[in-house]
Amino acid sequence: MNAPQPNSDNAALMGALLMISAAMCFAVMAVFIRYVTADLHPFEASFFRNLFGLLPMVPWMVRHGRSGLKTERFKLHFLRGVLGFGAMSCIFTALSLSPAAQVIAINFTLPILTTALAAIVVRETVRARRWSAIAIGFVGAMIVIRPFGQSFETGAILALGATVFMACAMTTVKMLSRTESANAIVTWMGLIMTPLSLIPALIYWQGPSVWQLFILLVIAVTGTAGQQLLVRAYRTADQSYVMIFDFLRLPFVAILAYIMFGEVVDFWTWAGAALIIGSALYIARREAVLAKKARTQTRLPTTAPADPQAIPATKIDRAAGPKDDPDA
Repeated sequence: MNAPQPNSDNAALMGALLMISAAMCFAVMAVFIRYVTADLHPFEASFFRNLFGLLPMVPWMVRHGRSGLKTERFKLHFLRGVLGFGAMSCIFTALSLSPAAQVIAINFTLPILTTALAAIVVRETVRARRWSAIAIGFVGAMIVIRPFGQSFETGAILALGATVFMACAMTTVKMLSRTESANAIVTWMGLIMTPLSLIPALIYWQGPSVWQLFILLVIAVTGTAGQQLLVRAYRTADQSYVMIFDFLRLPFVAILAYIMFGEVVDFWTWAGAALIIGSALYIARREAVLAKKARTQTRLPTTAPADPQAIPATKIDRAAGPKDDPDA
């Protein structure tokens, strides 16, 4: 009788399928945002995205009551909500102004900016190799944006601004996840972002049609489903491995945008995206290597939570990693 295949093989396959599914959800969300913001102001669209995105957390709030939201870090929750509001406002506006594939390509700089911010804010050790990858990723972003060329677009700058907001938000999530549950972080985010996004939405309010409300609901559903699939992918297989499949968002978006809007991705967007993706993959690989070294040295297990919606929380501060490693 043949021996069964190692569980790691099944985990790798499942992780890849989960991440590919997440990439498809995020691609659909992006092109539908571009579609609905052609007639509906991006601020109004982002409000409904937040409102519909908060609905799945209502059962959790009812079940746990006020105790589930009890926190001593409200100021940090509020900051995370403000940063998330800034990111969503920028990305929705960017998608209303620029080709969807260009916006997604710029958004791939998120792990690059997150690494840079972690070095500055959280005091993580980032050495020459990863700083070089950050620099290469920045060059790739400039190729996509082309700020000094005739094809410069405001939407591209807004897409980069959204990514900066996202990177800052990810840094606050790292800090919150040390003491707060994942569901509490997500719920506080929705409770803060929904009223914040309503304020500018009221200025441009025009009242969505039934069809637009349906599209906005699809945006919320695909966004939530994508996040769920993303978390499950990271819990199922190694992050540096499954992250490769996240970059399929770009061809998925390019195909959908061509079908729906006739948008064609130009050579420079593909070239810049290649540099961004390459640097992001290198950073992810280095993160995995350093995390493995830290676990080996401390002899502690991985800290993936049982809750599939949870944000991995760990007491292992990356600053406790190999600070003297020249390859970091």
